[in-house]
Amino acid sequence: MRRAGWVLVTGWLAVLFCAGAGQAAPAGPDAPGDPTQYAYLAAQLRKSPVHVSDQIPREVPRSTAPAFAREARRLGVPAYVMVLPQSSYGADADGLLAGVHDRLGRRGLYVALSDSGLDAAQTYGVDLPGTADAVSESVYAMPYDATPREVFRHFVEVVTSGQAHQRAEEARAAHEDEDPDDGPGLHTDTTERENQSFVTGIAVLGIPLSVLLVTVHALQRRRVRRAETASGGVRVTTARGGTQGVGKKGGGSKKAGKAAGSARQRPVAGPGPFPRARLLPLMAGAAVLGGLIAFTASQVFDATTSGDGSRPTAADMRARIDRVSAGLRHDPLYLDPESRSTLDGAERDRLRQRLRELDVPVVIAALPTPPEDESGGSTELLAKQVHDRLRRDALMVFADPATGGIELVNYSTRVDDSYLVDRPRDLTYTGPAEEQLGRHLDELLTYIGKAPQAKTGGRPYEPPPAADPVEEKALPGLFTGDFEPGLVIGMFAAGLVFGLVAAARALARRLVRRRRPAAPGAGGPGAPAAPDRPSLAWLRRTARQDLDALTAALEASATPSEEARRRAWECLDAAALLIDGDSDGRIDADAGPAGLACAVVLARAGRTALGEPAAARQVCHRNPLHGAARRRTTARPADGGPARSLPVCEACRVAPGPVLRLRSSGSGGRGGYVPYATLPGPLAALGDGVGIDQLTRDVREYFGVH
Repeated sequence: MRRAGWVLVTGWLAVLFCAGAGQAAPAGPDAPGDPTQYAYLAAQLRKSPVHVSDQIPREVPRSTAPAFAREARRLGVPAYVMVLPQSSYGADADGLLAGVHDRLGRRGLYVALSDSGLDAAQTYGVDLPGTADAVSESVYAMPYDATPREVFRHFVEVVTSGQAHQRAEEARAAHEDEDPDDGPGLHTDTTERENQSFVTGIAVLGIPLSVLLVTVHALQRRRVRRAETASGGVRVTTARGGTQGVGKKGGGSKKAGKAAGSARQRPVAGPGPFPRARLLPLMAGAAVLGGLIAFTASQVFDATTSGDGSRPTAADMRARIDRVSAGLRHDPLYLDPESRSTLDGAERDRLRQRLRELDVPVVIAALPTPPEDESGGSTELLAKQVHDRLRRDALMVFADPATGGIELVNYSTRVDDSYLVDRPRDLTYTGPAEEQLGRHLDELLTYIGKAPQAKTGGRPYEPPPAADPVEEKALPGLFTGDFEPGLVIGMFAAGLVFGLVAAARALARRLVRRRRPAAPGAGGPGAPAAPDRPSLAWLRRTARQDLDALTAALEASATPSEEARRRAWECLDAAALLIDGDSDGRIDADAGPAGLACAVVLARAGRTALGEPAAARQVCHRNPLHGAARRRTTARPADGGPARSLPVCEACRVAPGPVLRLRSSGSGGRGGYVPYATLPGPLAALGDGVGIDQLTRDVREYFGVH
């Protein structure tokens, strides 16, 4: 019985001893001489609670570790933060945190960050509510271009806010149907800076120029209106003689060039060009406005870099090169300790043995080359930098443990490179790294051993230098790039705005005139229409109607006085000369606005003569379309001459109405409106207050009819 007890005890001790030996003597990847990824990261966190990889200095320099540590202290619990390349985590960042915690053996919050953001966060032995919600909220809420430091700062703010769950739900709901990568970025990139420069150029020139053009246009319009009001828009007699004119066909051409009736007349001077004394201050004001817009834009678009302002130091940029070079000096097979190992212990031993047996020096470095590393993702540049540190020639083999990709760079070894380039198709240097990287490297060494010897050692082409990490993040100036094209577009935009404003003002004036009641000088209710800016179509239509009405009135009138009949017939004949030179009973196609308006005035005066002979002697000098002038008013010419007594209708005597304005004949009826008294022809004489009888004589003389 005692003997059986000793046997049982001895058996249990043997089992326990074997189990303990299994735990204490790791094999393969966990061998003490080859620490695993978990062991390496745990060792780094044992030195410092924040470990920033040296493989992504362009995105997260190692010198930013103190900034992560400051944020971590706000959590109030021990925190261990790792910032590694995305390839170091694979698809299981939580598993990496668990493995590192097991090796480190310390309680606290473990956080895994990569160049793409927050990958995982787990608590071990501490109570930190809201951790999982803060991870979700950071994934949804942070813009796609947020740096790891900004993401971690946001994560800490969410955890310490006490509202992690609520904020996570809100962020999840806001992005439920949206792609986070489609949202606005946190930083200004080069494309956005070009857009900012373009918009700034448009605003700096377009806005001040638009304001200047619209202001000058408005002031000029006001000057024109004031000049019209001051002068009455009429012409003042300066000397007796004839005005220049063009005779109509059928009339005497020599006499057609003489003045109609009254003496030669000179138009009252308009407001002239915009005075330079007023234009210069406006231009100076526009320049000041442009300067203010430029200054405001420089304050709004004040970003100078597309990142968070982190700048890698020289030590950050050479840290990985020093690490890899130091490892290759002691061992021709270097495995990146931050990456997941894809080679077991047996594969490592076999590769080392084969490397020692080769006749040419060969080194293998199994590490990733992300775009954020010191070489900018260039294997050739990485090889050059490592070669410069090693100071010895070798055939360098770089293998990516994440993708299984293999690249070769030959530095002066006598190996026929073409043989390795034209290697058999069954040797593929890409594939699942976990299954094929070891086999591919072993096969590669076999082909290197079989490769023919070259006569001389070759060297690769000098690789181009990597972009400077500071200049790579720096943004171009706001007033460069697309700023000049923006100025050009701004100039055209200002012209477009000015055109639209001028067209809108003209349309508004036209609508107001259409809604304005008939001019009071037309004779009161029932009087014919008398617009102050009649269109060519209105003049042609009204002239035809009024001439037909005068003809009908002459035929229907039974007992008019001899004087009334004479005046009516003279008005009809003069009107026909003005607009019916062919005597075909139709208005001439080339009849201009001044001739048509004069015909309308004569036709209306003829009808007035039949019904009221005494009232047909004068018409309103402000707008002859108003009809008979029964009163006179004193007006001073714009050129400073003495005041004169001029005929006006009753309404214009009480409140002077607008002066009749017509389009010039030379514009085909489409030019700008000008005061009627400034146009050539007999109608202008009415601005001096001549009577209807004198007007009919002027018309006959104008056309050489006696």
